[in-house]
Amino acid sequence: MATVERLTTELVVPAEETPVGAVWLSNLDLAARRGYTPTVYFYRTDGKPGFFEADAVRDSLARALVAFYPLAGRLGLDGAGRVQIDCTGEGAVFVTARSERYALDDLLNEFVPCDAMRDLLVPATPAPNPPCPLLFAQLTRLRCGGVVLGLALHHSVVDARSAAHFVETWASISRGGGGADAAPLPPCFDHRLLSARPTPTVLYDHPEYKPEPAPPAHAAGAGSAAYASAIITLTKAQVTALKARCAGASTFRAAVALVWQCACRARSLPHDAETRLFSMIDMRARLAPPLPPGYFGNAVVRTSALATVGEVVGNPVGYAARRALAATSQGDDYARSLVDYLEGVDAMNLPRSGISRAHLRAISWMGMSLHDSDFGWGAPVFMGPALMYYAGFVYVMQAPGKDGAVALALSLEPESMPEFRKVFAEELARLEM
Repeated sequence: MATVERLTTELVVPAEETPVGAVWLSNLDLAARRGYTPTVYFYRTDGKPGFFEADAVRDSLARALVAFYPLAGRLGLDGAGRVQIDCTGEGAVFVTARSERYALDDLLNEFVPCDAMRDLLVPATPAPNPPCPLLFAQLTRLRCGGVVLGLALHHSVVDARSAAHFVETWASISRGGGGADAAPLPPCFDHRLLSARPTPTVLYDHPEYKPEPAPPAHAAGAGSAAYASAIITLTKAQVTALKARCAGASTFRAAVALVWQCACRARSLPHDAETRLFSMIDMRARLAPPLPPGYFGNAVVRTSALATVGEVVGNPVGYAARRALAATSQGDDYARSLVDYLEGVDAMNLPRSGISRAHLRAISWMGMSLHDSDFGWGAPVFMGPALMYYAGFVYVMQAPGKDGAVALALSLEPESMPEFRKVFAEELARLEM
């Protein structure tokens, strides 16, 4: 039985006239997963009149779409069949909904990223092919008066940093931070900053963009859509202790190293099996020269590090952290090599299936401040992915309301998750000794 009733669906167009025409997409845009990325923001009611009143949210969205006008357009094709953004101004899809079943705390206790929650809290989206909308938003009012803002943005148009940039601008406008053109950081849509070089020069292998070989027997079921998901929080003290065991590692690398180690144990993989840690690295500040701070598009590259299961589980967690560093330290030459490599392949039809059961894919959302998503009624009490695409995903995020704490949203095979929870809890307990 549905527990959310959708009340209205409409198109929200920019509040002012906006440019028309096409926005060229880079090879990194074309290589991104062709689909929508669903996220959810949970807000506790502040008891004040006007709390997330639909007209106010709709009005601030219309004003935000003036600066971010491509999001009011449609995915399109140029004369050669290459995907682009057609800036038509047709609008973003805005849905209002309500739930008489859920109060905020009930939903927070029950929520894990999964298909069922995505279907409840994020609008349904069409096939992600031209000519589809690029932005869907759903405002769901809960029984207690709290709300959930569910978003789905097309990944061919934005990465996580750009999505956060848009939400932060929308929230700032809603708080009263200026008119339609008052983006705190104006977006830059010049994707030709990531064009291939006149003479492509591929210096690296880039296995992350190639079909994965047939998995060995221990990795049977690779790419399965079946997964169990969880949200696990590490306290500030646990993070500090973990980083002390991973000398020089960032919070992201240290947390991922522990997840990688525990996942290998929970999956009961042979010690001589290969396990690969995939990651996505934001290259904006790593390029020479760096991209403009407001670069709006996909500026992340897939990287990975390879080890044997025995190396990951048989060494202190600092070893896995050092391997994680190898997957997250690439610079300008690597990114330019990748863009050039993608120029020579069909970037719009790269393999985008799941990963082998021996592998893990880690994504950092650490730089996204929840306080920047304050629409005028307080920061969200939770923000995260609405679903996981397959087993073997982990997002590392700042835990809401807990300075220095980290939240992990992760997915594993259903049969592996109970053992993972057990061994991960044991490792956290050791950190506190």
